[in-house]
Amino acid sequence: MIPGFGKLSESQFQTTKDAIAWITVLIAGADGHIEKEETDWAAKVTKIRGYSNPNELTPFYEAVGPEFSDKLHDILSKLTGSVAERQALISRKLEELNAILPLLDNNLGHHLLNSYRSFANHVAKASGGFLGFFNVSAEEAKLLDLPMLNDIPYDDELAEEDE
Repeated sequence: MIPGFGKLSESQFQTTKDAIAWITVLIAGADGHIEKEETDWAAKVTKIRGYSNPNELTPFYEAVGPEFSDKLHDILSKLTGSVAERQALISRKLEELNAILPLLDNNLGHHLLNSYRSFANHVAKASGGFLGFFNVSAEEAKLLDLPMLNDIPYDDELAEEDE
């Protein structure tokens, strides 16, 4: 198990990894259609975070990377219904993280939540705008902070214990 994730069951750990693909589909599909640029960029960001992310989440993204494309294609192949129905399903799936993230060691849950939100922003900026980048639709903007996820406060005392 990756350092910091040892308190999680294998199923819970898988949920944290799968969240990257679910976030990709949520944000990329917010405007009613998922563009290849968005999914390609999400895959690149996942890989980049797996080798050039100088923090405690690098091993997490190393674990996410090899599974990401297959998980993304699996989700996309099974999603049906309207945009609102898909968003409700994805939101319910992501809400599972509300019980998992607080179980992580020290402030890792806080950092992972922020990483999920940062990832959502990267996906949103992957299409449109100047040369296909930096344009976030109104539909995407409503979801960028992943409102279905509870905030996890950073605990300064725990951080000091780690030092």
